Amino acid sequence: MPRNLDLTALRSFMTVAETGGVTKAAGQLHLTQSAVSMQLKRLEESLGLVLLDRSGRGIALTQQGELLLSYTKRLLAINDEAWGRLTSDDFEDEIVLGVPHDIVYPHIPKVLKRFAVEFPRVKVQLLSSYTLDLKRKLEQGKVDLILGTEAQCPIGAVSIGIACLNWFCAEDGRVWKKQPLALAYENNCLFRHFAVEALDKAGIAWELVVDTHQSTTVAASVSADFAVHACLCGTESADWVKVPDEANLPALPEFQITMQKGGSANAVLIDRLADLITAAYANQTPTVRPKYLHVV
Repeated sequence: MPRNLDLTALRSFMTVAETGGVTKAAGQLHLTQSAVSMQLKRLEESLGLVLLDRSGRGIALTQQGELLLSYTKRLLAINDEAWGRLTSDDFEDEIVLGVPHDIVYPHIPKVLKRFAVEFPRVKVQLLSSYTLDLKRKLEQGKVDLILGTEAQCPIGAVSIGIACLNWFCAEDGRVWKKQPLALAYENNCLFRHFAVEALDKAGIAWELVVDTHQSTTVAASVSADFAVHACLCGTESADWVKVPDEANLPALPEFQITMQKGGSANAVLIDRLADLITAAYANQTPTVRPKYLHVV
């Protein structure tokens, strides 16, 4: 059965160790000497260890006491940090996070969940749009932190990951065999230009059979084997596969996943959210998104 250390007793123990005596520790903790002595006694009894050497004129730590002190400092630091973040008015705020539709999954939901645990009083508004729109909103001060998909990392942004652009079609699909090649895209999709340019350079005829404002229309069209689509690997629908090599479609460039901060007043919160997102991309594993959730 797990046992729990008494944090109040640990704080008294640490203060005695730092001040060198019960009297000074009691004054610093605003407790009576007898209260501090009782906490130390209970702590030693609960552990079955002698933590303080009282044989001399002062109080010294035993070997076990020195070991416990190192743990105590870490435990109390975590406790104080948690208490401060949960109760401080400094962390009551609202953040607007902008993320392109196609890279919301898989990292952003987990990051927002972690951030909410650390800052339960902070409201995060998730704005999902395409990269160019998010960059405009950042310049206008309407968003605090944005991610983007860029061919090159722009000035003022940092690259937090790399994603490959690839051709996708329906599982067991055959539309890629037809000429001209049928494409499905959203109007404002960044990747549309790169896909068309690559086809033109390769001398492959193409036709835009789906030109829409809705990402779900693109997803449904590809899943129905009505068209092919080029998107970042890991953002495709579950029932899509890469177009077979025998199609001889041209290679597509890599893209940077970029991050850029605005001029938010609460830099502590923005920096922490940015750190969590950066860590998520650094530790990422290949993930396929659920069916019909692909958007660009």
